[in-house]
Amino acid sequence: MNEEEVVDPSHPRFQSLMIRKKIADAGAKGMLADSAMIAHGRGEAFDYLLGEKSLPSAKDATREVAARLVNAEKPILSLNGNAIALAGQDFLTIASQLDCPIEINIFYRTPERMGALIGHLKMLNMKLGLDVEILGGIPDARIPGLEGPRGACQQNGLFEADAVLVPLEDGDRCEALMAMGKDVLVVDLNPLSRSSRGCSVAIIDEVSRVTKNLIQYISEKPEVTEWDNNAALQSALDHILKTMSNKFD
Repeated sequence: MNEEEVVDPSHPRFQSLMIRKKIADAGAKGMLADSAMIAHGRGEAFDYLLGEKSLPSAKDATREVAARLVNAEKPILSLNGNAIALAGQDFLTIASQLDCPIEINIFYRTPERMGALIGHLKMLNMKLGLDVEILGGIPDARIPGLEGPRGACQQNGLFEADAVLVPLEDGDRCEALMAMGKDVLVVDLNPLSRSSRGCSVAIIDEVSRVTKNLIQYISEKPEVTEWDNNAALQSALDHILKTMSNKFD
């Protein structure tokens, strides 16, 4: 039975239900921690407030991220379980466009979960006919200032990268990557999160919408601008305030 038969396409929130199902299915395959759906639900609440669409400020931020990845000397995509579950195929396409690796880094790291995520990406890699390098399984370096499994990384991957796309990242890891002097490019639905406020460029948008836009913008090879991250975050907040203030007028 395919996904469309499980979720009624006539449901007014069909796309949202399909996204939730991807998280549930990935959890059943051992790819995600038990808290993955909670984290997803927190983001989904902000997506309601954004209108479940890519705002102009989000598209501008996505174009800026595309420019920085294209112009980086050693870019990398650092993905957690939810990002892989929601948009793994698109991230592989993006990595292929950039000729860069993907490194898996998860909050609740276990050998079983890492094996499931690496296996899933390798399966998609083969399905797409791509040859993207998948890192993270054998860490040999550490992010300074981060204790425990989250600080583990690979020397030839995240540690040496100059630009890092980190969707759905937690704040202290974002801060640690910034402290290493990297261009930290975040995807987050919460414009008030530490990651959004503390990174180089934050895309306030849902990750599977972002990847579709990124694939297009990377192909256009845009130029890097003098990006004002705070202004972009304020634009997202202004949109929420404006749409909520006259909701029932």
